[in-house]
Amino acid sequence: MRDPRDGVEPPGSPRPDAASGEILPPEAPLPTTAGNAAQTGAALALVKRLARAHPPSAELQALLDGPLRDAVAAAAGYAGDAISDATRSAYLRDWAEFSTWCRGNGADPNDLPVNPVLVAAWLATLAATHGRSALGRRVAAIAWHHRRRGSLFTAAYPVIRETLSGISRAHPRPVRPAAALTSVEIKKLIATCASDLAGLRDRALLLVGFAGAFRRSELVAIDHVHLRFEATGVTIRIPRSKRDQDGKGADVTLPRMRGEDTCPVRALEAWLSRGRIRRGPVFRRITRHGTIEDRLSPGGVRLILLRRAALAKLTVHPNERLSPHGLRAGLITEAYLAGAPDEQVAAHTRHGDLATMRGYRRRARITADNPARLLDL
Repeated sequence: MRDPRDGVEPPGSPRPDAASGEILPPEAPLPTTAGNAAQTGAALALVKRLARAHPPSAELQALLDGPLRDAVAAAAGYAGDAISDATRSAYLRDWAEFSTWCRGNGADPNDLPVNPVLVAAWLATLAATHGRSALGRRVAAIAWHHRRRGSLFTAAYPVIRETLSGISRAHPRPVRPAAALTSVEIKKLIATCASDLAGLRDRALLLVGFAGAFRRSELVAIDHVHLRFEATGVTIRIPRSKRDQDGKGADVTLPRMRGEDTCPVRALEAWLSRGRIRRGPVFRRITRHGTIEDRLSPGGVRLILLRRAALAKLTVHPNERLSPHGLRAGLITEAYLAGAPDEQVAAHTRHGDLATMRGYRRRARITADNPARLLDL
């Protein structure tokens, strides 16, 4: 019977005939007829997820073996791309961790739907070592696993919701935002960059990331074809980003700056020329022997920042953390300190909701509008 408090089916209730939630093909295709096995298997898998019940009827089976086979198989492929590869990898790790814990305690994780009390108990074992966002992602991973297999599960079950709330109260974890890296800090970082390949790459990476307010995932995704150089600067095309999962894309224009060593456009041109990068990924890994390899990973951006910060002896307040997001936060903070309006900043940083900008604006105004500046000291 449906729980009126959260509008979901509790575990053990009959599955609905209509589709609901995300649909994804199984890891292995269902048995099918000889010939075109892969396409038919994917099509059958998707229909089974849609029906969330029994195999398709004889009439639908005939269509799947014939005119609908390729179309439904294509739909299965699109459904498999519903989330990013990074999110999928994280969810798979989380489910594997939960499965191991279940088996170690005599429970079968393959008996779906998993009882939410079991999930709440697992969360309780992680309470002392994991923050709220980490726990929330693990619940999302369990729900995703259920959706892939046509089974209902939601984080809205009262026992899960209340357990998470209780953990937050019992184990409060202060949020450590990324320290805003403004022009002052950026200049210290790039001062450690020599004229070798690694130095040229790191200088370009830090300056472009700062001036463009790029996320690290956006930085490493830049290809040479995304660049359009002009006399006044460079326009960088972002095909897709964290808040743009539909792939509408955005253009970020970086003007040429006055400083020879601090201009992001000149730094980018120098790196591309010295690295002989004329196609493919712009920011790449470099071996200790100076060999340029494939695309730099998001984790690599963080390592570069930490290494440059160590060389520059740059530290941040204990209540903050040194993170690549600091490049983005620094641009926003410095723009607000200079008096830039919300719309101008949001247009450059690709923020769809001005409400998310208020935190940066508050932090900037603590310094700019501090009434202590009015004292005669």
